[in-house]
Amino acid sequence: MANENSAASRAAAEPESPAALAAGMTSDKAVRALIPLLVTFVLGTLCLQGFNLVFLQVGKDVGAAGQASLITAIPGIVLGIVCFVYGSLGDFVSLKKLVTVGIITLFIGSVFGFVAGYFFTPNIWIVIIARVLQTAGEQVAGSAFLVVATKYLKNSLKVIFFGLFTAAYQLSAAIGVFAAGLFSSIHWAYLFLIPTVTILLLPILLKNLPDASRSGEKIDALGFTIFGLGAAFLALFFSYNAWWMMIVAIALFVGFAFYIHVAKDPFVTPEFFKNTKWLIGTLYVLLFFFPNYYFSPMFNYVATNIYKISTNEASHFIVWGFIIAAVVGTTSGWIVDKIGRNVALMTSGTLMALGFILGGLLINHGVWAMTFAACVFYAGAGLLYSPIVSLVLGTLPAEESGRGVGMNDLAINTTASIGIAIMGTISSTNAFAGFKLTGMSGAAANASGIYLGAAAVIIVALLVYLFTQKKVQE
Repeated sequence: MANENSAASRAAAEPESPAALAAGMTSDKAVRALIPLLVTFVLGTLCLQGFNLVFLQVGKDVGAAGQASLITAIPGIVLGIVCFVYGSLGDFVSLKKLVTVGIITLFIGSVFGFVAGYFFTPNIWIVIIARVLQTAGEQVAGSAFLVVATKYLKNSLKVIFFGLFTAAYQLSAAIGVFAAGLFSSIHWAYLFLIPTVTILLLPILLKNLPDASRSGEKIDALGFTIFGLGAAFLALFFSYNAWWMMIVAIALFVGFAFYIHVAKDPFVTPEFFKNTKWLIGTLYVLLFFFPNYYFSPMFNYVATNIYKISTNEASHFIVWGFIIAAVVGTTSGWIVDKIGRNVALMTSGTLMALGFILGGLLINHGVWAMTFAACVFYAGAGLLYSPIVSLVLGTLPAEESGRGVGMNDLAINTTASIGIAIMGTISSTNAFAGFKLTGMSGAAANASGIYLGAAAVIIVALLVYLFTQKKVQE
């Protein structure tokens, strides 16, 4: 309580930021906008994590088990792109307009998904389209939250709200997994309805969000399109293994590099990519978040294929991991303040790697052993976001914070989408069924190989961070 009072006192004494004053905002008004944005983000993330748990089951129900990972991967690609677009547009256009478009899109996607999934016989692309609309809509809240927190909050409040953002994400993930388990025994289409209530929050948001935009400046639609398509084709390559998609992605990125050199007013200049500190920080994001979506669907895979329990039953176990993540995320701002960003980031990565290792080794020891492994992993995941985001965004000047948020979210979601696409292919084809290192066979060996591979990625991330952190923070 003393710490909270101290933080409140520091915030009260601290002057408003120049960006806040220029936009006619105060920290108090920003907080009033941040709360409903957080609620919207929580309800949208419920669907994301719920479908992450049951996408294999949904794929079977719609007759496309081999393409089931696309239910998560394609909306994940879209999530990365809209994160990038929304965050970047936060430097240029009215947040009121962005949030209005986003929440309406979320509402339409939710209703469409439920009606199509429950009353008709959908194919996989109907489900994907509905999830894309939901994802594109809900992420406006997440991106707007980060832009408002970065630009308009006092410095002493920023790490607190980054921590709350992490906690909200993990709490919504916990509820989403529980809801997915429950609705999977009734009908998964009910998952679509969860975020519809966010339409009621729109009047509050319109009252408190800034309406500032850069007058006279045009949105660089062509630049956004080229870069976004490049990211989409890159991630799709890992779902389809079609080399023409990789060639198209490379061509688009080369074209984008040429474009920002010759365009009159690109949304991001070549100098943005010459920021070595930001580039190294983004590498941390790519590595740490690559296997971030693995644990939940693989837990369900182990539960249904090895323990022979239902998804609904499995959700009652994995949910404890998300609860741990929510608790750690809630206190992550305080933890970072006490032990420092470097120690927090190392602790987070170590717990994530250990959780994956335990997951790979404890499969034959029963569901409670796997639940323990999940709790270790999600404790690390809950601690990760606050220190890594503050580190990466701290490498950029305030006037580029929106684009920094957008690039950061694009990196997180694109790398996680590529990761889940690879994981989905391995799990559906049993590519690691012959994995002998742990003495397992069949589905157990397949799951063990996936978990240990994910641990290896996190260990590489920790090593890269250890050897390069001084370059980022000097």
